[in-house]
Amino acid sequence: MSFTVNIYYKGQNGSAKKFANEMISSGIVEEIRRKEGNLRYEYFEPLEDKETVLLIDSWKNQ
Repeated sequence: MSFTVNIYYKGQNGSAKKFANEMISSGIVEEIRRKEGNLRYEYFEPLEDKETVLLIDSWKNQ
């Protein structure tokens, strides 16, 4: 059974977006995506709230 976790990172003055960009640029995101069982690991920015970033993290199993 697969499972998905939605995580909202909230910050001020762009700190949530900066965190997500650092995760991407450091290679951590690609490392997580290559792990066995990972189905999705993606960041999104809500249109209505520029101080929040959504992470969708989905796995085949625990």
